[in-house]
Amino acid sequence: MLLSGPEPTLDAERLSSMSFEDLDTARLRCRVSEKWRRHGGEILPAWVAEMDFPLAEPIRDVLTAAVDNHDFGYPPWPHEMGLPRAFAERMQARYGWHADPDRVEVLSDVVQGITLGLLAYTAPGDAVLVQTPIYPPFLGSVRQTGRRLVTSALIDGGGGFEIDFEHLREVSQGAKVLLLCHPHNPTGRVFTRAELGALAELAVERDWLVLSDEIHADLTFSGQSFVPFAALGPEIAARTVTLTSASKAFNIAGLRCAVAHFGTRALHERFNAVLPPHVRGGLGILGLYCTLAAWQSGGAWLEQVRSTLDGHRHWLLQQFKARLPQAVVHLPEATYLAWLDLRKLELPTSPAAFFHERARVALSDGAAFGGEDFRGYARLNYATSRAILSEILERIFHAAEAPRGTP
Repeated sequence: MLLSGPEPTLDAERLSSMSFEDLDTARLRCRVSEKWRRHGGEILPAWVAEMDFPLAEPIRDVLTAAVDNHDFGYPPWPHEMGLPRAFAERMQARYGWHADPDRVEVLSDVVQGITLGLLAYTAPGDAVLVQTPIYPPFLGSVRQTGRRLVTSALIDGGGGFEIDFEHLREVSQGAKVLLLCHPHNPTGRVFTRAELGALAELAVERDWLVLSDEIHADLTFSGQSFVPFAALGPEIAARTVTLTSASKAFNIAGLRCAVAHFGTRALHERFNAVLPPHVRGGLGILGLYCTLAAWQSGGAWLEQVRSTLDGHRHWLLQQFKARLPQAVVHLPEATYLAWLDLRKLELPTSPAAFFHERARVALSDGAAFGGEDFRGYARLNYATSRAILSEILERIFHAAEAPRGTP
């Protein structure tokens, strides 16, 4: 089936030199990916975790060469093409973590890794610990595999969200697995080495296996230090499966490529014993090669993205403080997602529903991140141009300031 939508009019040379601030909403609406297509009409999307920025040139080069060479055949094995080694070299260079490329499995995405991990390391009815609010597929994976969901909410410490270790101890007795999201989606926290160390001590004490989603690590802002959970020491590494991908930082989720790193050979073998690789779905040649291009040659582009997002996060916080001080918004330490506490607005519906109707802005509904306790929250994606972000915020502020009966 051919992809529908108007033919693009912007030539490749113009697109490759486009500034991250030079985005055209009409062109963005031509995209067939989920962000701009789900709501349609005049809705401005600030929900799903996709960026609006142009692709990194090394990734564009791979895609262009594939088209020019009609190169869409079977991919080589990931180890033959060097993807696991590229991952290990990146972890060493960026985070000082020695990851073993021989204990890397290439998957289609991180959520697949979480689901397979639950199937491999737990049995139906086993307790799985999740810290809410959380990326919704964490919750879905636990429920869909028939495991028992145990939640412990992060607490707002005034300057950001923190792990509630006292509550974590209370509810986690008997849990088999901790699903860790670090950097954290949706709050944008980058947990400190001290926080992670305390969590690691509890994991050892309670004998948890840790499935650590670290997909947002490359979007950590200056002033913060990202520490891979498995880098805390041999004892914690031996009980950790690290999951990551280039998909978030380089905006290539549709190319379907991720990696899982196993702290021991036994963990790796048990993971692969759950389902034969072909049942998990094959890998695509473009995902493999674009991931390799991103990790090996996309550094300059990534720095430009982080610089742009860094400016956006500070400006967004200033705007909320000035225009909507009732909202509680903390400065994200990573990601391009802002977690909005809008409970003081006392809206008649959830914030996502209210602003969809009254502001024509699509936000992610807070309840999806952990149930009714988060009904008064919403997640906002600010990975777009300053002009589009400005329009999104202006619509939100206008709707919030208008009398409730006014459309």
